[in-house]
Amino acid sequence: MERFKGIAMIVIGAILWGATGPMMEWLLTEGAMTRSFLIITRMIVAGILLLSVLKGKGVRILAPLQQKMWARQLILFSIVGMLGVQFTFLGSIETSNAIIATLFQFLAPIFIIIFVSWRQWALPPRSQVIGIAVTVVGLFLLLTNGSLAGFALSKEALAWGLAVGFTFAFYTLYPVRLMSEWGVLLSVGWGMLIGGGVLFIMNPMAVFTGYHPLLDWRIAVMQVLVIVVGTVAFSLFLGSMKYITPVETSILSSFEPLTAMVISVLWLGQVLGTWQLVGALVMLVGVTGLSIAGSKAREE
Repeated sequence: MERFKGIAMIVIGAILWGATGPMMEWLLTEGAMTRSFLIITRMIVAGILLLSVLKGKGVRILAPLQQKMWARQLILFSIVGMLGVQFTFLGSIETSNAIIATLFQFLAPIFIIIFVSWRQWALPPRSQVIGIAVTVVGLFLLLTNGSLAGFALSKEALAWGLAVGFTFAFYTLYPVRLMSEWGVLLSVGWGMLIGGGVLFIMNPMAVFTGYHPLLDWRIAVMQVLVIVVGTVAFSLFLGSMKYITPVETSILSSFEPLTAMVISVLWLGQVLGTWQLVGALVMLVGVTGLSIAGSKAREE
């Protein structure tokens, strides 16, 4: 029953997160909303809502901040993990599109393998090397659309995409102990509030001058949906890890780019080139292979 719960959580979470990509792309383009305003309002409002719900249930929401060790971990997760994922993801959307931005986050397992290998001062197993090679081939096809004449994406889009993969790897790997100690919702709630607060301190004018698009009720409704849907997606994704294996998580996470692709095609009229589609499929196969290889390595 718990395994079924985990599968349901990751599938729903992946679909919802995949849906937020095109929604945020629409806000940035059609809604003329700035990246900083979208991130600040989304993270702060979502963080306050989550912490308020937990407070109403009797949870001691200030507890992790009252211990230096946990407070440091929470702040680092908030800035590099939560804010990092949001900022780089939107940067990738702005320089490419929601489909490609979603696919770039599947580079996270490669960064995780590189980090673990560096920390253990050992080369990764051959199966993981093969998985990395397959994923890189898929990325090459995604970037070039099968032509050596030129890149289908700009260098800026590539840089933002690689940053998405790195921050998503940190977001997945770093908060394991934090969430085990304090729970997913409390960690996500503070992560959202602290991350959004840091960006607001760095760029307060983004809020004071960027609210004008919200005067259009369609944009305001979409912003609310992005906040709610995104928060639920984050919580479901992280919460599912308690019930299912990394292999299942990797395979079922493929609903993210599929959802982003379907919505982008039907709603925004976007399509990938033939070889880019092939590259997307190859990337998903490579990432799944990496997860299977990592799972077998842990069992041994």
